[in-house]
Amino acid sequence: MPRRSSNAPSVPVVATIDIGTTSARAIIFSREGEELAKHQIEYSTTASEAPDSSSNTDQFRRRSSLMRQNEPIFSAEGIAISINDNVMIENNQSSVGPTLRFPQPGWVECMPVHILANAVQCLVACLITLRKINQNPNLKLKYRVRAIGIANMRETTIVWSRKTGKPLSGGITWTDTRTAEIVQHLEKMIDDDRKAELKEKTGLPLSTYFSAAKLRWLLDNDDVIREEYEKGDGNLMFGTVDTWLIYHLTKEKTYVSDITNASRTYFMDLATLDWDDELMDFWGIDPTKIRFPKVVSSSEFYGEFAAPNLSNLGFHNKITQEAYDILKTITGVPICGCLGDQSASLVGQLAFTSGSAKCTYGTGAFLLYNTGPRKLISKQGALTTFGYWFPTLEGANGKPHYALEGSIAVAGSIIQWLRDNLKMIDNAKDIGPLASQVENSGGVVFIPAFSGLYAPYWDSGSRGTIFGMTQYTSASHIARAALEGVCFQVRAILKAMASDAGASEDFLEESLCCQGTRRPLSSLATDGGMSKADEVLQIQADILGPCVTVTRALTPECTALGAAIAAGLAFENEEDRIWKDLDDVVEKITGGAEGKTGNKFVAELPDDVRRKNWKRWEKAIDRAKAWLDDE
Repeated sequence: MPRRSSNAPSVPVVATIDIGTTSARAIIFSREGEELAKHQIEYSTTASEAPDSSSNTDQFRRRSSLMRQNEPIFSAEGIAISINDNVMIENNQSSVGPTLRFPQPGWVECMPVHILANAVQCLVACLITLRKINQNPNLKLKYRVRAIGIANMRETTIVWSRKTGKPLSGGITWTDTRTAEIVQHLEKMIDDDRKAELKEKTGLPLSTYFSAAKLRWLLDNDDVIREEYEKGDGNLMFGTVDTWLIYHLTKEKTYVSDITNASRTYFMDLATLDWDDELMDFWGIDPTKIRFPKVVSSSEFYGEFAAPNLSNLGFHNKITQEAYDILKTITGVPICGCLGDQSASLVGQLAFTSGSAKCTYGTGAFLLYNTGPRKLISKQGALTTFGYWFPTLEGANGKPHYALEGSIAVAGSIIQWLRDNLKMIDNAKDIGPLASQVENSGGVVFIPAFSGLYAPYWDSGSRGTIFGMTQYTSASHIARAALEGVCFQVRAILKAMASDAGASEDFLEESLCCQGTRRPLSSLATDGGMSKADEVLQIQADILGPCVTVTRALTPECTALGAAIAAGLAFENEEDRIWKDLDDVVEKITGGAEGKTGNKFVAELPDDVRRKNWKRWEKAIDRAKAWLDDE
């Protein structure tokens, strides 16, 4: 369990390491959810090298990005990364090569040691900032890191040696599609009943997305990994990014994976909360020949922080002594919170109530719908996953919470398209003002199916289509219709999820759901780029109707905050926690801001107009489907 803190008076804070797909960051949060310190590194990348007669894994090892390079890394704000007084890397070498590699079309690899080094570098920078804050003579009590949480991109697969701790290949990221043939072969080998059985157990469809196919590919195609596997001497270790980080950042070399990450591998049974022998057999994996981490909760003591020896792992740049001295200030602090990124966002959005949901509007959109302790297998094409598991809490709050997950292919990218292809706006932030120049879309419906329709329609033959234009139609009408097209898709997928949860088809129109306790969808928490525009969230609220409140995140760093919350709740003694329980989390972090103007949006559109618009949308969807079927 997490150790009790010393009695020295201080203000407890939580440090979070957040490993994303294209960047790493560390943030130190106060119990009010405020960012006291933050540092981010955007990954450097490389295009694929020209092939030669060597195997792909040989090319990887020979051209490893651990070779010295002096190219700087730039932050999201375009600032070259540098830590005060070169405290992290000697000789001002902030990078030793690309963190992401693209060896072949469809292949996306990450460098596990770089991921770890980036995490350490970001953490050092935050601790330097915290030290400066604590040097303020006007500060009555100093801040002290009491717990550490981890959030990470899911599904990314890493295999390493227990003897050396070094990765045996590049990590295969969640976006990588090299496993397509493996998945297609299995699709053909099994019937629909078998697929249904597998989905009932895992909550997932067969896809290149998840970790199992990636591990199968490595065992089939990487000579070194295959040889170690055949030895069967316990040297081979499998893990996702959370497992890799916790293993190398704990004094105990703790080997675990939390349920929100483990459930994305296709090796875990949602009911037993553990690895499943039948699933291992399905993928042809012998668990006696490769180690799997222990599946644990999202909020418990994993181990005490200890700085990793990056040189021993092949990181050529020399870490300064001052950096290690800074890290000693948190040596022994418990790492005790861990969540996959989308689950972390759900927690960071404070969507704790069964029936609440969150939507992250990025290039596409990720939706998670909290179903509470009840496991639901979607009949509408959504995935079943875990939201979180906080076992120190009492009653239902301490049980594993499931979630339905769905994605929309086009969200923020529609704004980029209007900007770059149609030249309607100069900057993405201009979309709201342009759309608000008109009260409605003037009858225009925009189906942004640039690469087909995802859940709940699942029609790959659809294409982007604009209906209802007349000579009256202006750029503002098209811009508004584009935003509505995203928001209508959000409604469609939430409607499908709520249907899975037992609501009637027309739950969004039922006045009952606004009155009694039966509220299949109570709120939609939002974050991501599009959520910054008031116009977008008002359109979303109008499309969802009066039963659902749309809220904007109080912080743009919901993912990191979610991991901080998980860590802050991990202490078994309530008095030792950063937050006592979920009510305390909401009270401290919102501070009453939930109801403030600008963060909360409710429907203003008359019910009859909303119903008419929804029927028009469904009519347009029907006409946009199967556009390519005759080709």
